[in-house]
Amino acid sequence: MKTLAALLLMVTIWAVGLVTFADRVERSTPSPQPATAEGVVALTGIGSNERIGAGVALLEAGLAKRMLVSGVNREASREDIRTVSKAARRIYDCCVDLGFTAADTIGNARETAEWARAMRYDKLIVVTADYHMPRAMLELRSAMPQARLQAYPVATSVFNAHGWWRSSKSARLMIVEYSKYLAILARETVRALGPTAKG
Repeated sequence: MKTLAALLLMVTIWAVGLVTFADRVERSTPSPQPATAEGVVALTGIGSNERIGAGVALLEAGLAKRMLVSGVNREASREDIRTVSKAARRIYDCCVDLGFTAADTIGNARETAEWARAMRYDKLIVVTADYHMPRAMLELRSAMPQARLQAYPVATSVFNAHGWWRSSKSARLMIVEYSKYLAILARETVRALGPTAKG
């Protein structure tokens, strides 16, 4: 009986957390205009066109000096990405860098940290999908704890945060993303409590 009660409690806590997470995602867009930074980074993934386009719009608005598109498919060319981004050639040719090494969010964080270090940037605007932003920010802050990061979540055509429970595809995506977020949060909590963190 105690085991069943404990299980029900855990499920309830998880479900309440999911609703809270989903509400956070839902309320994150539309994003207010961010403060001026040194660089903007767009993380690729589901809904990449909207992510990259939003990053380019920030760059063209003069809110950053340079942009990184992280996690570009190795088969894509610079011209492919320019077409997707709808960037003005003048801005794109001078100020957009493509990263091909990242294959997941951890890879995005490492690729972004390396790029920022090479550029000597410590103020970045992070652009990714609304549902992906909480986990992306955890990974980025882990990879570059000294950087000042601004989140700029964007809504994408493949996911409706305002009615995610109405679609099995959107519900699955939200649940998976929330579960991944919890795993990263747990990892970072353990790291913070470890001997290295304590000095």
